[in-house]
Amino acid sequence: MSERDVETAVVLGGGMAGLLAARVLAETAREVVLVERDVVAGGTGPRKGVPQGQHVHGLLARGQQVLEELFPGFTKEAVEAGIPTADLGELRWFFNGRRLSPEATGLTCVSATRPLLESRVRARVAALDNVTFLEGHDIAGLTVDEDGGTVTGVRVHPAGGAERRLTADLVVDATGRGSRTPVWLEELGYGRPEEQRIGVDLTYTSRLFRLDDPSVLRGDMSINPVSSPSHRRGAFLSLIEDDRVIVSLTGVTGDSAPVELEAFLAWTGTLAVPDVREVVERAEPVCDGAVFRFPASVRRRYDALTRFPAGLVVLGDAACSFNPVYGQGMTVAALEALVLREHVARGPVDALAYFRDLAGVIEVPWQLSAGSDLGYPEVAGERTAEWERTGRFMADLHTAATVDGSLTAAFMRVAGLVDPPGALTTPEVAAKVAEGVRRAAPASA
Repeated sequence: MSERDVETAVVLGGGMAGLLAARVLAETAREVVLVERDVVAGGTGPRKGVPQGQHVHGLLARGQQVLEELFPGFTKEAVEAGIPTADLGELRWFFNGRRLSPEATGLTCVSATRPLLESRVRARVAALDNVTFLEGHDIAGLTVDEDGGTVTGVRVHPAGGAERRLTADLVVDATGRGSRTPVWLEELGYGRPEEQRIGVDLTYTSRLFRLDDPSVLRGDMSINPVSSPSHRRGAFLSLIEDDRVIVSLTGVTGDSAPVELEAFLAWTGTLAVPDVREVVERAEPVCDGAVFRFPASVRRRYDALTRFPAGLVVLGDAACSFNPVYGQGMTVAALEALVLREHVARGPVDALAYFRDLAGVIEVPWQLSAGSDLGYPEVAGERTAEWERTGRFMADLHTAATVDGSLTAAFMRVAGLVDPPGALTTPEVAAKVAEGVRRAAPASA
């Protein structure tokens, strides 16, 4: 091997996690090969490998910051291409049926469909001289050395074609929830990672509409009555490119909105606020709807393993898939790519050390989403005294934020993974929450 510790890297999976992994690996590797089952070059529409691609996607503020770091000018290019952007704290957010008071945060929200956003990232990665895309190929398995202690590459084949072997110093599994790494580990004599599961039984039902008059949104880019135990039916309505809106209705713990147009519109009338219905009833439906079911958030605890083969790491939903309601997936994948970059730059990648650092990235968003999901009595999981205290405080904060925009901004900075959760527990914030709850009480009486 030359002065590079990773001469050739192979990334499995061409979604956002795989693209971002390829981007950071390209900084040091001589060659990066990205293997993807779908053929997606030049496409901007939904694809089979991303079944949630037809639904609202959120790129949290921290994710936008990472994309801007990895692809300078990315946000400016998005705006010039007609992709709407807005301040995260100035969108129409509703918690427990009440609107949070809007306030500028300085954090940019990029509102594009998942396929379009992914296509723009793919184009930037494809422009790198040392990155090659191998599309339309299935992954047959890993190749290893004689004692099974080091992964040396992967076996792949096109549909109906002959198998070939790709040699690599590092293989990155970014194949998503269906990752076969746990099975491969077992076959090689290693232990499978334990899994934490939070079964929320979520359903997204989505449709696209075109607005004759975008001013119907009253300057807002997005309307978000968020589902909660007190108001279980939720929705995300986002203005996207070409004066269209995508509307995703969310049902939890088995509830599901219908996809047929008239029934879909009627379901919007059961939401806690009329805002979504007021927009869609004035809009023209663009195409048939789509349904996406998400049974459970799953965290694979690779960080708890004591043995792991060299030459292999896992990233993105393959490591932890989050309830999509919280919009954390793409942003966490971006943060994980930065962890990968750091470990590759150090020298030979120590997989166990990498997974420990990855766990540090995953922990906060996992606790935020899992903690919220446990608010539904039907969701199985441990509810500690600390969880109960946090739940009461967050309920008070959301109430207080209906009259105090500074609390909206503080909450959005934490939810956007820019500030740590501790930013909400300072004495100053606690005093504002107490005062805000007092002020909001007459309005809720």
